[in-house]
Amino acid sequence: MTTLVMGAILIFGIFAYRLLPVSDLPNVDFPTILVSASLPGASPETMASSVATPLEKQFSTIAGIDSMTSTNSLGSTNITIQFNLSRSLDGAALDVQAAITAAGGQLPPQMPTPPTFQKVNPADSPILYLALSSPTMKLSDVDEAAETTIAQNVSMVSGVAQVQVYGAQKFAVRAQLDPSALASRQIGIDEVSAALQNGNTNLPTGTLYGENHTFTILSNGQSMNAAQFGPMIVAYRNGAPVRLNELGRVIDSVQIDKPRVGTTAFAPSCWPSRSSRERTPLPSSTAFANYCLDCRITFPRLSALTRCMTARFPFAPR
Repeated sequence: MTTLVMGAILIFGIFAYRLLPVSDLPNVDFPTILVSASLPGASPETMASSVATPLEKQFSTIAGIDSMTSTNSLGSTNITIQFNLSRSLDGAALDVQAAITAAGGQLPPQMPTPPTFQKVNPADSPILYLALSSPTMKLSDVDEAAETTIAQNVSMVSGVAQVQVYGAQKFAVRAQLDPSALASRQIGIDEVSAALQNGNTNLPTGTLYGENHTFTILSNGQSMNAAQFGPMIVAYRNGAPVRLNELGRVIDSVQIDKPRVGTTAFAPSCWPSRSSRERTPLPSSTAFANYCLDCRITFPRLSALTRCMTARFPFAPR
């Protein structure tokens, strides 16, 4: 009897196996890491030769890479590394971090920050856009609120893998030099650039040791706005100092002051994490609505900003 039952199960199993549906395009998440690097003012060709090439040479020594592509634009480089399914994403991230550290000596010293990486596939589509605007705050203040408050808190919502801010307008001080003033004083642009770099530092100064007390010397040489940059001494001519505001205008501005689409709104966009697609529900509009309400209560300064916050879901998560 047992043999007949087992035989029947085997026969039915063989026939049922042939009727099982097979997906032509199965949902497979390959371990993917996105490496980003920035060098303000560098052309795409310079980014490719000075930043992308040293990083790619180090990444090529990592085992288990299926493909590696790089995209170079004005001042930024993005390298997408896709590993085979046999590699653990966490283990691959450690190898990528070690490769970035090894390539640090070959990268330009003018880079403001070292290259960073994210364990997220750039091909994934964002699930939510938050548009921010304010009738009273400056664009640089809106950007600071979006990046330091809104984006960081949204990234802590369960299921969010990445938050990016589009249309950013970071605060910056601009020195608009007069060529006639430079020529009359025989000062080159390289001298002005060196003076700005050397005169805007915040380094430890030292310690004064007394008989009964010890004093730490604090010397803050950082300039925060145009009013502080203006009196900066650029050079000496005929024994007299030449200050920056004598060579042109020094104004408070933003890093990218050219008109472009989206300069009046900042859209932090959210991507779902791999675990959220498999095990946990995606962030809902209710969660972000509660977050916006918490912003108004916790940060009264942002009340005008959050009143102008709108959310848009590109597609409804299943």
